[in-house]
Amino acid sequence: MIGKLNIAQIESLLNEKVLGHIGCYAGDQIYVVPVSYAYDGKYVFVHSLEGKKIEMMRRNPSVCFQVDDTHNMANWRSVIAWGHFEELSDMTERNEALKKLIDRHLPLVSSETTHLGGIWPFPPEDLSVIKGIVFRIELKEKTGRFEKSEPAPLTFTV
Repeated sequence: MIGKLNIAQIESLLNEKVLGHIGCYAGDQIYVVPVSYAYDGKYVFVHSLEGKKIEMMRRNPSVCFQVDDTHNMANWRSVIAWGHFEELSDMTERNEALKKLIDRHLPLVSSETTHLGGIWPFPPEDLSVIKGIVFRIELKEKTGRFEKSEPAPLTFTV
């Protein structure tokens, strides 16, 4: 069965995942890149180093954000949202965003880019030592789809 996710299911998927994809467009070039994130019901928060996605989003802040949960080709959920990139340079806003990223539930097997401090899982007391760019995307429009296969009936032969 294929269907649409309702708003509660969309919010649930955005809240439970920590890896999504940002799609951005600038100068006749489209760029899609995975990011680790935190979500608070309004914004997606991301920590990043300078690079192509930051350069492109500064030029065109309209972005697309995508998250999925794929068990197999017949059982998956996906959310696509559209919003606007905003770099957080105000230290209070930056620190609040970093706190959201620090407080998210990460899988036990994780990557160096999801760890915001050198002594993960313990955050530094002074969040200003965390280098890089912190930004948020206000999600203005969201949609979601799913596919779920019906379990095959068990049959036994003797």
